[in-house]
Amino acid sequence: MDIKKISEMDRNSVLHPFTQLHDFAAGEAGDPTIVEGGKGIRIRDAEGREYIDGFAGLYCVNIGYGRDEVAEAIARQAYKLAYYHTYAAHTTEELAKLSDRLVKMAPGKMSKVFYGLSGSDANETQAKLVWYYNNLRGLPKKKKIIARERGYHGCSVVSGSMTGMSFYHDYMDLPVSGILHTGVPHYYWGANPGETELEFSARRARELEELILREGPETVGAFIAEPVLGTGGITPPPEGYWAAIQPVLVKYDVLLIADEVITGFGRTGAMFGSQKYGIEPDLITVAKGLTSAYAPLSACIVGEKVYEVLDAGAQKVGAFSHGYTYSGHPIGVAAANAVLDIVEREDLPGNAANVGEYFQTALEDAFSDSPIVGEVRGVGLMAAVEFVADPATKQRFDAQLKVGARVSKAARDRGLIARAMPHGDILGFAPPLTITKAEIDEIVGIARQAVSQVANELAKEPTHS
Repeated sequence: MDIKKISEMDRNSVLHPFTQLHDFAAGEAGDPTIVEGGKGIRIRDAEGREYIDGFAGLYCVNIGYGRDEVAEAIARQAYKLAYYHTYAAHTTEELAKLSDRLVKMAPGKMSKVFYGLSGSDANETQAKLVWYYNNLRGLPKKKKIIARERGYHGCSVVSGSMTGMSFYHDYMDLPVSGILHTGVPHYYWGANPGETELEFSARRARELEELILREGPETVGAFIAEPVLGTGGITPPPEGYWAAIQPVLVKYDVLLIADEVITGFGRTGAMFGSQKYGIEPDLITVAKGLTSAYAPLSACIVGEKVYEVLDAGAQKVGAFSHGYTYSGHPIGVAAANAVLDIVEREDLPGNAANVGEYFQTALEDAFSDSPIVGEVRGVGLMAAVEFVADPATKQRFDAQLKVGARVSKAARDRGLIARAMPHGDILGFAPPLTITKAEIDEIVGIARQAVSQVANELAKEPTHS
């Protein structure tokens, strides 16, 4: 491989997501990382350097890299039938098996599965299902969807509008009308002085109810939320949050969409985050861990309550007029079945619970005395360390200092990929669910060194607050 030539071709032709376009194309941001291989929790670049992938790609490579049986399942399906569509009741054996499996394993009372390729397109479908459902019920005004500040649900038009972070909206004409946002359930930053977690959760539920009443319950169709906030900061819900939120939704006939794109298939220590937190969803969005990113696939798992309305309305409206060329793609569903075989056989949710508890404790111990760490939080195998200028007063760093990004770079320089989260000075972790306690020790050790390096640099700078 001619690394220089590949890098030049890439700069000249690829529009990279979440990249400063001018600096990259001009070569001012350095060369791209050409990822060449991976095994277990590690990837290798074209120059032969190895990294621990402490973020499992983008929270998705749950079974780790280099699992031959998944590659073999993809190859078998490709040789047998690489593609056929699922329109007009066409199917494949793998699709029927996967759908039956998902309906049975998912939380709540589920009925059917609709497929796409990404979490973003799945949440677009969820919005259309909410609108379709309420039209069929004769409630044409009940269409608004409430999401949460700092929630992440994708970056297409409607899913990007649901996402509650302004930089996904800026210059993109988002959010579109009909998408609303309520408060983020982050106790560390959001609680009033002296407020307990239960009191904070109750207040967030009251705020949600007040929003529904202001808009008019007859206009609000759904509430979408991640069981655990992901890209918005890897933030588990405070005590009592879901127990307080769900009765409000039931009271006003508002569907609950559980966005399990990150939390599905084991990451929290339960098969689904909804099971971990006692959530009873009407609709479930899954992607990422569904195939461990070995092939693109997403799914909307549709609850009985919603499907019964769709079924009853079919005699009046005819065919369900929604679908993608690649809905239920044979190679994606074959990969998913092979991945879920591994998840179940190796009890990866159990490993996430066991090793995850060790991980959370190790992080807390490593940063309990750090002068720049305000909060260590997480559940299972997802965790975050948030940096502040003064932990005693929660004084934030000046954003220009880019503390989170500096810590992430210091970790990467030591061979660990951990993500600088986009909403604050936060270092995020979400390693493959196959990780061992010994590998956790490696991650925590490198992270501690990286944080210490940046803390020392900040102490020597003229001002760091």
